[in-house]
Amino acid sequence: MSVDPMPNDAAPARATRREWIALAVIALPCLVYAMDLTVLNLALPAISADLKPSAAQLLWIIDIYGFMVAGFLITMGTLGDKLGRRRLLLIGAAAFAAASVAAAMSTTAQALIATRALLGIAGATLAPSTLSLISNMFRNERERRIAIGIWISSYSVGGAIGPLVGGVILQYFAWPAIFWAAVPVMLLLLAVGPFLLPEYRDPKAGRLDLGSVALSMAAVLGGVFALKQVAEGHAGAATWAAAALGLFAGVSFVRRQRRIAYPLLDLKLFGQPRFAAAICTYALTSFAMFGVYIFVSQHLQLVLGLSPLIAGLCTVPWALSFVVGSMFTPAIAQRLDAPRTIVIGLVVAAAGFAGMVLVDNVHGLAWLIGGMVFMGLGMAPVFALGNDIVISSAPPERAGAASALSETSSELSGALGIAVFGSLATGLYRHGMAGRIPADLSAEALASTSTLGGALEAAQSLPAPLAEALRQTARAAFVDGLQAAALLGTGIMVVSAWLAWRMLRTPRTLAGASATSTG
Repeated sequence: MSVDPMPNDAAPARATRREWIALAVIALPCLVYAMDLTVLNLALPAISADLKPSAAQLLWIIDIYGFMVAGFLITMGTLGDKLGRRRLLLIGAAAFAAASVAAAMSTTAQALIATRALLGIAGATLAPSTLSLISNMFRNERERRIAIGIWISSYSVGGAIGPLVGGVILQYFAWPAIFWAAVPVMLLLLAVGPFLLPEYRDPKAGRLDLGSVALSMAAVLGGVFALKQVAEGHAGAATWAAAALGLFAGVSFVRRQRRIAYPLLDLKLFGQPRFAAAICTYALTSFAMFGVYIFVSQHLQLVLGLSPLIAGLCTVPWALSFVVGSMFTPAIAQRLDAPRTIVIGLVVAAAGFAGMVLVDNVHGLAWLIGGMVFMGLGMAPVFALGNDIVISSAPPERAGAASALSETSSELSGALGIAVFGSLATGLYRHGMAGRIPADLSAEALASTSTLGGALEAAQSLPAPLAEALRQTARAAFVDGLQAAALLGTGIMVVSAWLAWRMLRTPRTLAGASATSTG
């Protein structure tokens, strides 16, 4: 193993104005990608009225995009290393624009599901291509961290403004307009990308192993599907079959990577403590964040009784805290160092989770927003510096595969967090409701109280005193689940901080002595 020289030992060329303009260009599709994950939810009522999908089809319209993104990330990362990061990004942008047009013109639920799947495949090119391009465009460590902070901020802003943009579009246009909105951004990238973005590839790349591609997709898609099914309370035969398929494919994938000459995923990277620690803390942070986030919108609307628009506005401070944290991370890391900055961030995030433990029916909004802001500020260094460590630990020619692994770990751990935290909350909710449901409820109303939304809907048909008693009971049980999830998140952040402190103090190493830059 050769030691990666520190910035003081060698001074990489600083980025020019062209690189910073190019960064703004590649941040735009990332913003659209994040918006596409959230904007569709507001259009579901209009889509349901127009296309009349079944309950299962409606679920697939929502989920298929994320499934395809998760399943193709590793493949697209390696493909970018082989074909060229700029070329794959432009191909993905063209495909995303075409699929957006097709989605907007869908006249059946089946067509919309298919086009959403194509959008997911095209979207899977964006994260690994853009992040690996950043690693090559910004060789100076401090500038690279600033660039990654801007890159992460584009996702945060996209996720935050997605519901707001969707609401404005749907106020004046029909639901297909939410897909048309992505087309101009992708066309802009196609127009200026060839002139602003440099090209990087691995000249010694081997043949893309299709067996590894199939196994990685089966492992990720099977795992994500099973986790989402468990999170939604469906633990039937299909769920267990998907979990078994994902586990078998995952084990087979790892064994295959050890045997082939040009693996889809270089497992030697995990032998570097810094790389392993960065992936681990990133995954644990995503696990806790996604796990708690599923409670936020329900608490805002169903417990506090806020409108969807006001509830959406209440989540904006969280996204802005990610932006602020990402922008300040490079300066803090320059004054301290990456390990200390990450550890401090995890401690701040733990304080945010701990603040959410204090959420109740009376002061719920203040504690919820305050906790989310601290979580965002604390998690931003983990995401920014964690991605920097991941892509700088890999040989430059395999930066695409490394960045794809980072995003895949976030997708999988996020899905696992939703499943685990959701199951915990469901159990606590049912325990809280047991013995406290008003005795006069009918069998039909009793059956609908298994969720907070169902309980509140059942209360509408009851006499006022009985309805109020049911509402208070259901909301109190839900808050108990939220507090338990926040307490679990606090513990995960503390453990992550300890792991980061133990593992990130070792010197950076490269994947192999022969690693050379192809830029």
